[in-house]
Amino acid sequence: MNFNSINRRSALKQLGLSSLSLPILSQSTNLFAEEESTSAPKQRLIVMFSPNGTIPDQFWPEKMGDDFEHKTILEPLEPFHEKMLILRNLHNKVRGDGDNHMRGMSCLLTGIELFPGNVMGGGNTPSGWPKGISIDREICKHLQSKEETRTRFGALHFGVGVQDTADPWTRMSYNGPNQPVTPLADPYDAYRKLYGNVREKKQVRSILDDLRGDLNKVANQLPESDRKLLIEHTELVNRMDKEYADGNSLTNLVAQPPELPEGLRNQNDNLPQLGRLQIDMLINSFVNDFARVATLQYTKSVGQAKMNWLDIDDAHHTLSHEPDKNKDAYEKLVRINTWFAEELAYLLKKLESTPEPGQKGSMLDHTLVIWTNELGKGNSHTLDQIPFVLAGNGFGFQMGRSYWCGDKNNAHNRLLLSLAHAVGHPLETFGNPNLCKGGPLHLS
Repeated sequence: MNFNSINRRSALKQLGLSSLSLPILSQSTNLFAEEESTSAPKQRLIVMFSPNGTIPDQFWPEKMGDDFEHKTILEPLEPFHEKMLILRNLHNKVRGDGDNHMRGMSCLLTGIELFPGNVMGGGNTPSGWPKGISIDREICKHLQSKEETRTRFGALHFGVGVQDTADPWTRMSYNGPNQPVTPLADPYDAYRKLYGNVREKKQVRSILDDLRGDLNKVANQLPESDRKLLIEHTELVNRMDKEYADGNSLTNLVAQPPELPEGLRNQNDNLPQLGRLQIDMLINSFVNDFARVATLQYTKSVGQAKMNWLDIDDAHHTLSHEPDKNKDAYEKLVRINTWFAEELAYLLKKLESTPEPGQKGSMLDHTLVIWTNELGKGNSHTLDQIPFVLAGNGFGFQMGRSYWCGDKNNAHNRLLLSLAHAVGHPLETFGNPNLCKGGPLHLS
């Protein structure tokens, strides 16, 4: 699909030119060259989450700089070496109520403490929701405040294997204090939110097609007295089909919705297929400029998915508690985290292979993707050395390197500030002000 050609054709129509000229003039690269080159490039953000910490010695590169190696977990991302930025030595320094899983999840994008509450974790005191907004929603609000960057939804939140329970372990996006945002875990719900009931209308039209075929088959076999009734039925079917066809019109979309299979339930063994469907819809929503901020959440903090498709029948969180000397658990956790990297690679490949509508390059050139986790290491429950893998050129950071961010006191709030600054939102602090010392990281 040639997205630039589509934009030229729309512009020609706005000029009031004859439709006869569209096939010819829409191919002109000079007529709209100045318009395309001077329009402001879009900036998009995707935050992908996977739970229960990583395996540090199979994740972190040994070398800093551009000549870093891809350990086992990061091997699937090697094709994107030049577009990656691995941030080491960032720590979640938020303390207070809740256990490390709760604060690891709910303070990951908010950078601020949890309210006291009645949700009891595995240690510390019970807690409630965070005291502030998450950076994805803050950036969304900033973009939505301007006409030139406003979109239909602003931000979209996709879940994979996220169940209905709402607590600090299951939510990472917040619209403000005590305002958790529920991810769309059912791809059919996501489809309806994005495209209305287009899918159901397609199914009805298919039934009408079958009915029309049946009526045509019996037309010559009915007596003359019954043909009038048959004609009335046929006309009714045709009218209904036209109404549904008009309702199906998605002429304003740059790309049509992806196809969804029937009856795919939100169950453990369907996670691989569910994840790919959610990624496809996420990217389609970006192509159609429904949103410029999105999250992709795999299960939850303390997630207990059983990766049967990897021949692993142990629950993820249970495995993550095993000591390092348990080589079987160690090997399984490496495979699990490598699978998450493969899903990220699928997302990046889709972005890279999708042309940027109205601009040069691919959508990956205009998008920043962040892959992160609520813990640095599962069996220690540490909030130090939180994994942050960035990919894509959408925020103007210097990519293609592994970067040491600072000392042991370097709070991840500084990264959250950097994200805001990169979209022209120069906040002085974000989250807990005391954790913003040093200001935004120098990533450009």
